[in-house]
This record gives sequence, C-alpha cells and structure tokens, in this order.
Amino acid sequence: MKQLPELHLLTPPPWSEYTLLATGQGMKLERFGPYTLIRPETQAIWPSTLPASAWQQADASFEKSRGGDESPGSWMFHRSLPEQWQLHHDNLAFWVRLTPFRHTGVFPEHCAHWPWLKRQMTTRREPTCLVLFGYTGLSSLYALSCGARVTHVDASKPALRWAQDNQQLSGLMDRPIRWLVDDVGKFVAREIRRGSRYDLILLDPPVFGRGPKGEIWRLHEQMSHLVAQCVQLLSERPLGLLLSAYATNMSALTLYNVLTSAFDGRLGTTSAGELTLAEAQSSRLLPAALYACWSPSFHPHEC
Repeated sequence: MKQLPELHLLTPPPWSEYTLLATGQGMKLERFGPYTLIRPETQAIWPSTLPASAWQQADASFEKSRGGDESPGSWMFHRSLPEQWQLHHDNLAFWVRLTPFRHTGVFPEHCAHWPWLKRQMTTRREPTCLVLFGYTGLSSLYALSCGARVTHVDASKPALRWAQDNQQLSGLMDRPIRWLVDDVGKFVAREIRRGSRYDLILLDPPVFGRGPKGEIWRLHEQMSHLVAQCVQLLSERPLGLLLSAYATNMSALTLYNVLTSAFDGRLGTTSAGELTLAEAQSSRLLPAALYACWSPSFHPHEC
C-alpha cells in the first residue's frame, strides 16, 4: 500500500516580545512589545476565551474597508502609538509599523522554520540563499546571521527599504546581501538564463500581487510554474527549498503536491503542513500559513 503524506503543525518557540493573547469572533488580539493590537482574522470563527473587557484594553484596532482585503483599511487608535517601534528576537532587531493592509511587518509564525534554516546553513561555509517575495526581510536577515550570502527579491520599494532598515537595526550591515526590487517571475527567468545557482531558496508568495511595472501575480495560476523554475536554480548540492503561502482556500497538501511534482526524480524528503500560533492562555492553535519543504537526501532535516 502506498504511504500517504503526513501533514504537520509547526508552532514557533515563544517570543519574549510577541504574544498571541486571544482569538475569536473573526479577530485576534496580539501584543507587539509594549502595545496590544486587534486585527481581523477570518479563520477565528470560534468564541473568544477572554472577556470583552480584555479586548477593549487594546491600544489600536484595524478596521477593514468595504473593498475587502485587497483594499486599504484604517487603524483606530485608542491610545497614542509611535509611528514605529522596535522588536527583538533571536539576535535580530526590526521595526514594527502599522500598514493600511493590517500588517505590521512581522510574521512570528515563520520563526518555526528558523531552526531548520540554521541547521541547513551551518553545514556549509557561506551558502547562497535566494529569498523571493522577501517583504520586510526577517527570514533574509536570519539567513544572513547564519552565515549565508543572501539575495532578497521583492516588488515593493517601501518593503525593501523597510528590510534595509531592519538590517541596519540588527547590526548586519557588513554581511553580504543583495537587495533587489524586481518582478519575481522575470528575475527567476533571467537567473536561469544566466546560469545562476543557489544552495537554498525561500518563497513566500502572496495570493495576489503586482510587480514594479504592473506585472500581475496570481498564486493559483503561477505558483507551480515558479516552483519548477526555482528547482532549476538549485546548486548541484542544494540545501533545500521552502515554500509558504497565506491562502485560506488552498490546502497544505496542494503545496506538497506542487513540490513533489517539481522535484520528481530527485532524491530528497518533502514535508508539508501548517504554521500555527499558540494562544497564551489556552491550548488553542491559530492556523497562520501553509508550508511545504524539500530537503536533500544527503542532509534530510524535516522542516
């Protein structure tokens, strides 16, 4: 009988400066350093474990626009907050900012993969790492701190400047990293033609996006082709490929199938599942993202 793939739940280790305080009624209550925020969370359809009075003490809350998630919303401030403030985790320092699309520039769930990244990268002197859709650069900077030579690609100039600010704040200005504002699909195609190779590739594509020249990205239409192209960019002795996605109408099994198809014929191990965040005062896990990860057979570490 053919063995079925196993799907895993990964939760990052606790942060001292971030806490998921509560979830419920389509919202989540979080602490980012000294400030507490309420943000929409479409998957939190259950009742909250905290009373309404605890939610009412939040410093700011985000309200969606009538145009949905792809339209900017607005923050309602219940107390005075700075335009930005610092957080620290695992030897990195980075800025928190409140954006019109409810994001803060910080995705704590991704830290669940950092032990795997560190294990893979410390087996080789200055491995090359390509980060696609790198946003504010926390995974790029973590790879940099582990000794990698990093290429970070994102279509947004403001996000890239934010990532560079985080690099300076983390004291990593002397480390080798290329910051590129580019359309990911066009960049990958050029790198294939150039014969470029990378030891490890990280992808965190959005459901929908636009390149710097208006190029359209749609996850369901383009992800499989992009992953297949990324496999071509891996070095002769690769360290792995990690794919994550925020898509509520997609399964982790979908990402698993995309990776196993792209790596057909190559020896290695593929794992997949969900990234989760744990509520502080309950055993409840909040689904945060999907992931799939491929590791080579000569260095198999499950993500």
